[in-house]
Amino acid sequence: MLQNPAPDTTDSAPDLGTRLRKRRKECGLTMQAVADSAGLTAGFISQVERNLAAPSLASLTCIAEALGSHITDFLGAPPNAAEVSRDTLRELYAVPGGTFAYERLSTTFPGSQLTAVLIHEPPGSRSEPMRHRGEELFFVLEGELTVTVDGATRILRRGDSIHFDSQRLHSTWNHTDKETTVIVCNTMDVFGGDDADEDRAPDRGPE
Repeated sequence: MLQNPAPDTTDSAPDLGTRLRKRRKECGLTMQAVADSAGLTAGFISQVERNLAAPSLASLTCIAEALGSHITDFLGAPPNAAEVSRDTLRELYAVPGGTFAYERLSTTFPGSQLTAVLIHEPPGSRSEPMRHRGEELFFVLEGELTVTVDGATRILRRGDSIHFDSQRLHSTWNHTDKETTVIVCNTMDVFGGDDADEDRAPDRGPE
């Protein structure tokens, strides 16, 4: 795993659960309403608001949208204005309290729809079952991953991939005792458009 952690800016800010609960109450929404809109369960929303569970990047995106917000209102991803992503320059980042570590692979530009992240899943880690708009593709770089889509469970090993409609109920589990590294490409906006209006950063070449 890369040793380039993103700066930790959470110490002085309210915890994620508190901010999500505050926003939900501002919107006058019940946990069930948020869960229905986000494709999650009310029990999971309750756990997130009490900081008993940490959402994945995808589920936090859906929760934020259900609250009339964007994921960037609750989590800042490292910027990436360059078309080329360099291995030695990418930063690791994570949802506060979460076990997954992410590396941003894709950039943004006017009209872009594809997002891609490298996900490091520690042994035993699971994602919450969810459904959302769009589609996604997983490609296993290292390790193994159990993927369940609409009740059908498959084990992906190094070099394997799966591509499915994200509106189908899906979840993942690292069933091994080693870290699993997966490339995930989907059509959810998990980064925002903050890079789109900036000048395209030049490729700095191999470091």
